[in-house]
Amino acid sequence: MDPHRLQQQITFILEIDKLKSVFRQTYITVDQRHENSAEHSWHLATMALVLMDYAEEKVDLCHVLRLLLVHDIIEIDAGDTYCYDELGIKDQSAREHQAAERLFGLLPEDQANTMGELWLEFESRSTPEAKFAAALDCLMPLLHNLHTGGKSWQEHNITMDQVIAHNRAIRDGSAQLWQFAQSIIEQAVAKGYLAATDGSVLEDINECAEKTTLE
Repeated sequence: MDPHRLQQQITFILEIDKLKSVFRQTYITVDQRHENSAEHSWHLATMALVLMDYAEEKVDLCHVLRLLLVHDIIEIDAGDTYCYDELGIKDQSAREHQAAERLFGLLPEDQANTMGELWLEFESRSTPEAKFAAALDCLMPLLHNLHTGGKSWQEHNITMDQVIAHNRAIRDGSAQLWQFAQSIIEQAVAKGYLAATDGSVLEDINECAEKTTLE
């Protein structure tokens, strides 16, 4: 055993405990408190186990799980940037790359490189596994909002066109889950949880649905 290597690994393990204190804008369904990023990562990993049959391409489940467990660690330093926060998104990449360098740098060099590569793969959506992982990352907040009365959407005055624009990426990872996501958005609008903007948005959903069916 290499005592120095072990100490680096334990330091990292203790540091990522802080992810439990990073809160997201979404609310959990039970008592409608804010979800933390560690809970989010666990929930997505479990979703991958259950929903892997819907991946657009054949994927390595273990690799998907690795991507999901690593993808939000950088939020310990960078915070959770709300996907509809136009101002926060401007410097998001710089903040997150700096966070990745520090946090993964706590590990031994070989593991630091592996973690960094996993995070970059998820961010770039460069593989079938990353596309599927990103699809799940988008789908879960839709489910949370549908089952909490659109709580976070309404707090931030989010509209249907914003939700569609952000969540189209689901289709890259799973056409079937994108079809399901569209039904969630339609339900949310019908129930008054999400504000519709104009008829063109509804046409956009219908067009995407038609393409998904044809393909």
